[in-house]
Amino acid sequence: MQGNRVSKSEFKAKALELLQQVEASGESLIVTDHGKPALEVRPYRGVERSPLEVLRDSVMRYDNSTDPVVEGDWEEAK
Repeated sequence: MQGNRVSKSEFKAKALELLQQVEASGESLIVTDHGKPALEVRPYRGVERSPLEVLRDSVMRYDNSTDPVVEGDWEEAK
């Protein structure tokens, strides 16, 4: 393992140990494939948010919901 990087083959051989290190240290681990980053393993950081907070600013208002959507409508809404 080099810093916070490890090859796929080394990860396969030491997966449990490496996962425990990530969990204990709180730092992410980059798994490489032929020297190139392929995956990131990081601790889970659950953030409790209400469903409305998750959707906030992600839904645009559409006043005429029963009207068909024409091609230009989506571009104008951006």
